[in-house]
Amino acid sequence: MTPSAHPDDPHYVERGGWLRAAVLGGNDGIISVASLVIGVAAANPDPSVIIISGVAGLVAGAMSMAAGEYISVSAQRDSEQADIARERKAIEETPGEELAELIAIYKERGLSEKTASLVARELTAKDPLSAHLRDELGLSDELAAKPLQAAIASGVTFTVGAAPPVLAAVLAPQEWTIWAIAVVSIIALALLGATGAKLGGAPTMPAIIRVVGWGILAMAATAAIGSLFGIAV
Repeated sequence: MTPSAHPDDPHYVERGGWLRAAVLGGNDGIISVASLVIGVAAANPDPSVIIISGVAGLVAGAMSMAAGEYISVSAQRDSEQADIARERKAIEETPGEELAELIAIYKERGLSEKTASLVARELTAKDPLSAHLRDELGLSDELAAKPLQAAIASGVTFTVGAAPPVLAAVLAPQEWTIWAIAVVSIIALALLGATGAKLGGAPTMPAIIRVVGWGILAMAATAAIGSLFGIAV
């Protein structure tokens, strides 16, 4: 682990992997399940049908998100490992060219010829592979692809996100089902947007507007489709 001048306040970028998967999972859980249940409710207001569709959407969506994250991030990790193997081989076979490459990188970043050469030689003497991975390829332990972490974050947050619209469908009176799901889901989306922005060190309001706006659009679209092909509500 690279030493930090402020270990109690880590850089936001270090949260990038799991935070992206968590926000994606939570957002998809709320929007997809809420939209599904609203569409079904608009077509068929039978409470048992609505609840079954919501629970099925929750389970299927959580598994799909977890599997999708694991597969996609595994592909990213495989690419990283291939680059690492290629870089390791290049360092073994052509160390002089690799050293010159590091010197050129540091000069490009603003160091003088003498300083760039000194830095490149000292880093190469300590750990040439780490130097090339970090400064040539932009790879580090903190930012490396972690498939299992992404899968768990996405699957769990999808389930948490999908729970409010499903609970609203279960608890709301039949005549208020669609409105209850919509209101609960919008509140959940706003909380998700605010939480994701806070954890990522970003402005809160733009994040809330993004997730709530897309959520309303998705729910309106499925409600319209349900009404067209089912029962007018």
